[in-house]
Amino acid sequence: MATQDQAKLVFDELDRKLISFLRADGRAPLSKLADALGVSRGTVQNRLDRLLSAGAILGFTIRVREDYESGSFRAIMMIEVVGKSTSQVIRKMRGLPAVVALHTTNGGWDLIAEIRADSLSHFDELLREIRMIDGVLNSETSLMLSSVSG
Repeated sequence: MATQDQAKLVFDELDRKLISFLRADGRAPLSKLADALGVSRGTVQNRLDRLLSAGAILGFTIRVREDYESGSFRAIMMIEVVGKSTSQVIRKMRGLPAVVALHTTNGGWDLIAEIRADSLSHFDELLREIRMIDGVLNSETSLMLSSVSG
């Protein structure tokens, strides 16, 4: 349920730019953000506090280089769910440590999972485990080989 602050929150262009900069560098100092946005440090701090208290920003994280975890396999798995069992499948999949992200979607697939495994045998076991979850009807998995940047 949305809080009163969340319901009142309206993003403007400055909010969107701030969030965009933080996505690129969640550890950027306030002074660097202020310079990039053309506003004062205090304005950045106030906006950040407001976005955090309203729940628009849930936290800060890091991104690691693609090859940081060598020996790690990453994949995207598209999952088709039987009838109305999506919530049950989501609950089961959230309990799997190798599932690093899970999304609902539309179209031919009901869920998309990003999975990570430390070996091909672990990856194979994980695929089998997911396919055995009650409610999973069909799946298609693609290994992510390398990342490209534009």
